[in-house]
Amino acid sequence: MKVGRKFENPVPTAVGGLSIMLKVLPLYVVNREERTPRVAPGPFRTDASIYRTEPLSGLRATWFGHSSALLEIDGVRVLMDPVWDERASPVQWFGPKRFFPPTMALDELPPLDAVILSHDHYDHLGAGTVKILARLHPEMRWVAPLGIGGELRKFGVAPSRITELDWTQSTVIYRRDNGAELAVTAVPTRHFSGRSAFNRFETLWSSYALRGSAHAVYFGADSGEWEGFGEIGAMYGPFDLTMLEIGAFHELWKDIHMGPAGAARSFAAMGGQGLLMPMHWGLFDLALHSWRTPIREMLELAGQQGLRLWSPEPGRPTEVTAGVEVRSTWWQGEGG
Repeated sequence: MKVGRKFENPVPTAVGGLSIMLKVLPLYVVNREERTPRVAPGPFRTDASIYRTEPLSGLRATWFGHSSALLEIDGVRVLMDPVWDERASPVQWFGPKRFFPPTMALDELPPLDAVILSHDHYDHLGAGTVKILARLHPEMRWVAPLGIGGELRKFGVAPSRITELDWTQSTVIYRRDNGAELAVTAVPTRHFSGRSAFNRFETLWSSYALRGSAHAVYFGADSGEWEGFGEIGAMYGPFDLTMLEIGAFHELWKDIHMGPAGAARSFAAMGGQGLLMPMHWGLFDLALHSWRTPIREMLELAGQQGLRLWSPEPGRPTEVTAGVEVRSTWWQGEGG
């Protein structure tokens, strides 16, 4: 919802400010967690030849770390929140740095039907990444929440290729060579936007319900817990794969980042069907916890609650098959 020049959350939400910053700074001073791996994880390398054949199940996903993923849904390929940039920052000489290099170059990706963006924060919208993709794929569709088109145009995306969506609005991605279609619906989420302290809330933030001919995926983007998850599950589910954030969490900003416990509760509220894919972890240091805490806590909760997790190694194209869990232990290596 927009009030004046600013968008608002679906429910009252504390997003932090100077008061939170003053509380957090002393915590960073005394923090001794391994927020960045002592030894870089990997190396990881995507086998691009896998993309020459369609997934047997009709649904395949490649997680590149954090919230970047390539989804192949019933014949349509969409790239979600791609960030190949070295740092999640307005400058590339300072700010949160990647734990490991991209698992493939952008020009090695298979033909794409669309890029879908959730919001304008630097760990979800990398300027360098957008510029390269716009040059490589000038005719490709870009789907983003209201207001983000201006940023995309600035980075070289043709205006005619941009579709902006408000919450509950939909668009259809078409693949010309096989006639496949993917319905994309922007869904409310509890977060905020802004690429500086001076333009917060001026663009919309969103999650997405993606529905192909036989499969459905929920891309949760960034969000705190809220009562809307039950309605999302009822309106747009059930989902074969539910992608929810688990990293960058803390009690001081729980309204905008749900963490593992919040992901478990939100998944249950949505109906708890299909597989739960943890994301928004494993690539950038964005909080006070150890870099491996999110997945450890998520696995513990899954064991306690009987959750079916889908958590592959970074860069590995992996089929999503009903009821079949994937639990890679890549994070337990020397870098963990």
